[in-house]
Amino acid sequence: MGREGQEQLAELLKRWRPHDDREEIISAMSPLLQFAQTTTEPTPDHQRWDQSTNVLITYGDTVRSPDEPALLTLSSFLNRHLHPLAGVVHVLPFLQATSDGGFAVASHEQLEAHLGDWDALQALSIGRTLMADLVLNHVSAAHPWVQQFRQGQDPGVHCVLAPDPDADWSQVVRPRSSALFTPLQTNDGLVPVWTTFGPDQVDVDWSSDAVLLGFTQLLTRLVRHGVSWLRLDAVGYVWKEPGSSCIHHPRAHLLVKLLRALLDSQHSHGVVVTETNVPEAENLSYLMPGDEAHIAYNFPLPPLLLEAVLRERPDLLNRWLERWPQLPEQTTLLNFSASHDGVGLRPLEGLMEAERLEQLLALCERRGGLISHRRLSNGCERPYEINISWWAAMAAGGRDPRLQQRERFRLSQLFVMALPGVPAFYLPTLMASGNDEASFRSSGQRRDLNRERFNREGLERRLTDPHSDARFALETVRHAMDVRGSLPAFHPQAAFACLSGSMADRVVIRRGSGTDTVWAVHNFSANRLNLDLRSLVNQGHWCDCLQNSAPVPTQLTLDPFAVHWLQPC
Repeated sequence: MGREGQEQLAELLKRWRPHDDREEIISAMSPLLQFAQTTTEPTPDHQRWDQSTNVLITYGDTVRSPDEPALLTLSSFLNRHLHPLAGVVHVLPFLQATSDGGFAVASHEQLEAHLGDWDALQALSIGRTLMADLVLNHVSAAHPWVQQFRQGQDPGVHCVLAPDPDADWSQVVRPRSSALFTPLQTNDGLVPVWTTFGPDQVDVDWSSDAVLLGFTQLLTRLVRHGVSWLRLDAVGYVWKEPGSSCIHHPRAHLLVKLLRALLDSQHSHGVVVTETNVPEAENLSYLMPGDEAHIAYNFPLPPLLLEAVLRERPDLLNRWLERWPQLPEQTTLLNFSASHDGVGLRPLEGLMEAERLEQLLALCERRGGLISHRRLSNGCERPYEINISWWAAMAAGGRDPRLQQRERFRLSQLFVMALPGVPAFYLPTLMASGNDEASFRSSGQRRDLNRERFNREGLERRLTDPHSDARFALETVRHAMDVRGSLPAFHPQAAFACLSGSMADRVVIRRGSGTDTVWAVHNFSANRLNLDLRSLVNQGHWCDCLQNSAPVPTQLTLDPFAVHWLQPC
């Protein structure tokens, strides 16, 4: 780490530990600096992303083969089938865990045995960028820190959050309906510990130096094995204070700055991604300072897009697009339809009235989806997320679920690609995975509806079948990303405007400027629509980039759920 980096880290630590003097700050920096050594040489013109960048979201064992570490299976599968859709691969939690799809981390040192070891993770990074999770808010009840806490041993005795349960916690914002405190048996008897996400996920105490050092060690281990993008899981919840909401505390924002500085010290092109499934203004607060996250998940997009497709009415989507945020330079959004979690509903606060939300929930339940809830401070429960596979959600609501299902799917994925930001795709969605009811019945976890695992041999057969939904889904997205990568108008920082106002059947987006401008036109209805392209710009000849620049008529007929990427030619 250079002198400038050391000074930046010292300044952040001074803010992190405002009551310490200079010598104490220097002492605290010493163990951090042991890990903070840049592993890549900076290049002045390096761009962290461009129009060809995308993120593939997958569990390490989404694709399985007998007698082979799952990470190696995943690597060979991606190499064969997912170019160019695996430039950045977000491997969901791969450390030893006890529950919650890997997010109840039981060890910061060992991977799940069936996935492989650290060398297998590093092998997956060859030829691509790896993104991994820092699960910052909590650890598993089986983690060594928790076991040490129970025995009164270092360092764990300082790492578990066990505040006075009788303090004023009435304003706490909850993401779950489980108990806020869980009694833990210790050498001193039962001690209530904070459990934001459930009894198997024990919150850590970020006021402890041992916690900061432990996560710095983990960050270093990840970088040394090929990880350069970090997803900060549930970072908004890390700091608790009586009388507050215990979400988005200034110390949570300071922690993002500190982790970014530590990543910069080890990888000059690293990217910090914040995951805060909350109302839009709160979510964007991690981008707006310009020195916190590089990327934030665009959480309002999935529920607004889902509602627009299912109701064939994108008026709310258009209204939202018209006030697209102006972000600081070198920051952007991660645009997605589906992920390993459900479709979050908190980001809809202020964007969708209650009646329309209820209708959306009913439409998803009709397609096999389930609704998860969270508990408010007054004890009432409110819908928190929709659990459903995106492919199942694209089904028709009538007698033939497959009616125009592919067309809806294509519309939804190409819409994600047209927006400013980096598009992300969930591997089971690209494999046209339906609701995994067997896994849900086995685990009882609603999110397992959308976490299907595949046998590689069977999946290979589906992808070689020219008539399969998986082949259609993958080829649709792959072709569109090939085209997108050739168009500067789709650079995450390129100009953007929504031209469709409050229209209730279509969305028209303009990207780029000058001769590079692209108009992305989306028909959100099951009807044929007419569009006079002269209403976009006074130009006589048009081509569709998605159809090898084939000419299109000025009086364009939009087929049901059609998408066109248009340029004058």
